[in-house]
Amino acid sequence: MTAEAAMITEAATIAELQADVVVVGGGAAGLAAAVALGRSRRSVIVVDAGKARNAPAHGAHNLLGQEGISPLELLARGRAEAEAYGVRILSGVVTGASGVADAFTIEVDGGASIVTARRVVLATGLVDELPDVPGVREAWGRTVLHCPYCHGWEVRDQRIAVLGRTESALHQVMLFRQLSADVTLFLHDAPEPSDEQWEQLSALGVSVVTPRVQRLIVDGDQVRAVEIEGGRSFEVDAVVVAPRFVARTELYEALGGERTLTPFGEQVVADARGATAVPGVFVAGNTAEPMAMVSVAAGSGVMAGAAVNGDLAAADLARAVESRARPFSAAMEAKATEAVLGNRRHGI
Repeated sequence: MTAEAAMITEAATIAELQADVVVVGGGAAGLAAAVALGRSRRSVIVVDAGKARNAPAHGAHNLLGQEGISPLELLARGRAEAEAYGVRILSGVVTGASGVADAFTIEVDGGASIVTARRVVLATGLVDELPDVPGVREAWGRTVLHCPYCHGWEVRDQRIAVLGRTESALHQVMLFRQLSADVTLFLHDAPEPSDEQWEQLSALGVSVVTPRVQRLIVDGDQVRAVEIEGGRSFEVDAVVVAPRFVARTELYEALGGERTLTPFGEQVVADARGATAVPGVFVAGNTAEPMAMVSVAAGSGVMAGAAVNGDLAAADLARAVESRARPFSAAMEAKATEAVLGNRRHGI
């Protein structure tokens, strides 16, 4: 095969797709946005890499009517609902983004697919940056936890260890102490408590271990103990740790935006509708709200979908008004007649 023929063959394999809106991320936020847009008869493509943040969890909680549902089952149902409204799901990783409102180009899998769209919704979520302690990642999402509202009920009345990283460890102690009388704070990287904080910990009956944590002893995904420097270990049933929330902002930055640093990590700043500083680019879910649970992420997706539809409707209206205001000509009238009446001109 000649080099020219090879280039033609390669070009022929590229899938070029068009839509009103491309949604990057097929989690609860992205699918909720897609459903809202599909119900408004917008053409939508959802690009999903299939790496759900909450996949390790047994169930999703605080989700009215779906309490405890498997996260993967929830996404499967969401996909089916989106597809019922004409949404196309494209499996793949977005590897590039460019363009401006009404002319965005999204590259998937290194160019295997190219999606052009008028608007973009980024629902790419975030990465939980965990402490470099052996055992944390192995049991993450099962018995190594971070959110009392997502997992607290499941570890109620158990032996809970809080692995300190920052001052937020004291806040976690307070919340998990509501769920169990057996809570131990391992300071690790957290600052030394103030006199007032020592008094608060004592009042709650919380023990404090000051040497750094060496590792978590785990059996599969079940934490068995916390081992500190020097080799001493403490038997526990669950470990609480505050990750650093790092939103996936690469695509937003590629489209001209800037990520924002916060005390908890990195995110994209947006208004209540999900609109960002980049015209035509909207965000939903943990990309802009790092602490949003599934229900909140889905709600933000609906808001973003509605905002995008409104934005497109306004643009369509402006375009229609501009077209109507153009100077009249016989050629324009003939074209309009042909489009509307076809062979039925003049009542025939």
